[in-house]
Amino acid sequence: KKEEKKMKKEEKKKKKKEKEKEKEEEEEEDRKVAQEEEVEKKEEEEEVDEEEESKLSFLITLGG
Repeated sequence: KKEEKKMKKEEKKKKKKEKEKEKEEEEEEDRKVAQEEEVEKKEEEEEVDEEEESKLSFLITLGG
């Protein structure tokens, strides 16, 4: 009987550890996604800046 209890306790510990590991992996994944989104956002902003610059230089050329 005592062995059974011990085994169940071990099983619970194991499951808890697995859950924690899954949670950590999910958090890691979330961080990666957030970082990628940051990078994409910055790249988009840079593209917009470039577009603005080319429009401006185009207008300057026209007005030149």
